Amino acid sequence: MKSSPCELAQSLLLFSKNYLSKYQERYQHLPIIEKDEQWPSPCLESDHDENHQYWQPCDADLKLTFENVEQALELTIHDDFKTYFTTLYSDTLDASCDEGALSLLFAWSKDDFQRLQENVIGHVLMKRKLKQPVTLFFALTDDEDMILSLDNDSGEIWVEKVGKKPHKKVASSLSEFVNSLAPRIP
Repeated sequence: MKSSPCELAQSLLLFSKNYLSKYQERYQHLPIIEKDEQWPSPCLESDHDENHQYWQPCDADLKLTFENVEQALELTIHDDFKTYFTTLYSDTLDASCDEGALSLLFAWSKDDFQRLQENVIGHVLMKRKLKQPVTLFFALTDDEDMILSLDNDSGEIWVEKVGKKPHKKVASSLSEFVNSLAPRIP
């Protein structure tokens, strides 16, 4: 199943706003991340202290695409996956759903988006080598061997053990899945 790009983008933006609101409710400030001069991001805000900065999710660069990945793999990547990773720059956002706790992955910056593309290529090549259906990961679970992925053909969301075929369907679309999440504040 396919979400409309606008619907999915709105779901992601709403989830990130809810996450930020819950975080600020709990701590009375934006999320904090350790300073790293080697890893700049448009998400970064003012200094919290000498070693930490505030950050918040922000709109991704409008020029982000997966065209180079699609050409390299000779594969059309599902539109939901492309929309998901080109809507926001963010650090991971923790969430919970009926299945348990998870962390949504995002690109932190344009450089991180390039790293993500390399990881996607590696993941797809591994799936092909194992003669498994192509899935595209977008979240980690508390069980480090389990990931949440999008089936590239159907757009369905599945739980899969790294290196194995997906084994449990959790949603018919990425938009449906994101709409089912609740922010989980550490």
